[in-house]
Amino acid sequence: MIAGPFGLLGVPTALTRNNVVLVSDHGHSSAVSALTAQYAAMHEGAPVRLAKKTSNLFRFRADQSGGLEVGRFDRVLSVDPVGRTAQVQGMTTYENLVAATLPHGLMPLVVPQLKTITIGGAVAGLGIESTSFRNGLPHESVRELEILTGDGEVVIAKPDDDLFRAFPNSYGTLGYALRLEIELEPVRQYVRLRHVPFGSFAELAAVIEEVCADGSADFVDGTVFSRGEMYLTLGHYADIAPYTSDYTGNEIYYRSIQKRRTDHLTIHDYLWRWDTDWFWCSRAFGAQNPIVRRIWPKRYLRSDVYRKLVAKHRQLRPRVDVEPVIQDVEIPVAGLADFLDFFDREIGISPVWVCPVRLRDTTGWPLYPMDPDVLYVNVGFWSEVPVRPGEKMGDRNRLIEREVARLGGHKSLYSDSYYSEDEFWRHYNGSHYRSVKARYDQTNRLPDLYAKCVRGR
Repeated sequence: MIAGPFGLLGVPTALTRNNVVLVSDHGHSSAVSALTAQYAAMHEGAPVRLAKKTSNLFRFRADQSGGLEVGRFDRVLSVDPVGRTAQVQGMTTYENLVAATLPHGLMPLVVPQLKTITIGGAVAGLGIESTSFRNGLPHESVRELEILTGDGEVVIAKPDDDLFRAFPNSYGTLGYALRLEIELEPVRQYVRLRHVPFGSFAELAAVIEEVCADGSADFVDGTVFSRGEMYLTLGHYADIAPYTSDYTGNEIYYRSIQKRRTDHLTIHDYLWRWDTDWFWCSRAFGAQNPIVRRIWPKRYLRSDVYRKLVAKHRQLRPRVDVEPVIQDVEIPVAGLADFLDFFDREIGISPVWVCPVRLRDTTGWPLYPMDPDVLYVNVGFWSEVPVRPGEKMGDRNRLIEREVARLGGHKSLYSDSYYSEDEFWRHYNGSHYRSVKARYDQTNRLPDLYAKCVRGR
């Protein structure tokens, strides 16, 4: 049994060596050997992809068959409560990672919102959450990466290495993360929330900048319901709580933001507050209807269940009269009010999530070139809009891409993108990408970033 500040958590396989808790001993080295052998045996022209049970990408492929067997890379290998680090395999979900670290009063520096996001996915793609205004992005707390490259070699990459720096936002086109060493930070048992209302985009942006500068909160994010109704949620750690709310059953977290000014959650429930309803997207499946809610099995109130439903629906009933608008974009805080005004006027989706982020690493990351001196605000929106007369599929997404570029922002690549090839490489540092690609994938066994993220290969 592992004794932690929040009680006892049974982990039967756990051993302790030099104050490091060995959470799992499932033969990482043998798993690496088996994977490299499988990679070497693949036909050189065959498409390379991972055989995964879950995904949080919204670039759907018709052919999901085959792929590298990475099921053995889903373990937390060890937790060092003294050094505040963990050794984690790349396919480990944040749900399992948090379960291994919370008993020690620790968590990853940034825990993305959805339980089945994998740590390798959050590093090769991008992740964000309400600690990002002080801790940056998930890859900025990685100390070491073990990567299977496109050439079939296993490379240990450190922060000064070119592959390490280019790995974030490479989406598996430079290789796959097999093991990561990450930093952890201490937590407390409860989080006290304040939902602060605002009536204008400009006022919201100004207070986000002020709160992130003074460091008075432990967690910061916000929800925009309409042009005149929005809330900034400020979280503060606490050792005691007068009560705790439960948003894993009939109650819905995002609705509570409109009804409460203060709230209290356990740290565990705070980290997963958005997952039960996939932010607010569960409403598309009727899961927020009180009658449906009572009979929907609680174990299926999860983001990964809804995502599978979306994938099946798109496969069975593709529609041409609506355009999916599923994006996360980073906007400099100085342009946030302008972007929200544009978005409300031209797109009209609500609610919208906002989450401030400032890079922790002052060197920056070449394939997602945010300015380390600038506070950005992630704006997340996940819905669909009708295709209007005279419009083509993708027109509204293209409009967003142009506005993001005009404001000096950046767009995540987990969903549909419509950039021309020249435009894409201007935004995502094509010259640097090609130099790293040429070194670690000399025969181009893996698709390039544009082919994967825009052309869907």
